[in-house]
Amino acid sequence: MNQNSDIILFDGVCNFCNFWVNFIIKRDNKSIFKFASLQSEAGIGLADKYSINKKDIDSVILIRDGKYLIKSEAALEIAKELTPFYKIFYYLKIIPRSVRDFIYDLIAKNRYAIFGKRNTCRIPTEEEKRFII
Repeated sequence: MNQNSDIILFDGVCNFCNFWVNFIIKRDNKSIFKFASLQSEAGIGLADKYSINKKDIDSVILIRDGKYLIKSEAALEIAKELTPFYKIFYYLKIIPRSVRDFIYDLIAKNRYAIFGKRNTCRIPTEEEKRFII
């Protein structure tokens, strides 16, 4: 495992976000990523540690090398580390960030209405616990 794993903070009650956590876990062959829900003690602590603006909380957050990335920038950096087929999505970086983030924000702001919301955060399976901080 990567000694300094990248950490993905996600909305633990969002069905869409949980879908992507499962998607990433299955395609992270190098065990690069660890996960924490934004509602968890670890997630709250990391958000405070990195002074993450509360308005960014509707975004996936990637903590890497002592910095954090949000929105499309985080999503594309994550894609770059997945199994070979998904690395191709990283090249969407040629699209201006403002355009990428506009589309990202449309989905993020409507994620509960479109995909639903859980009453509680996900509980990792025994197999998934190695990915959770």
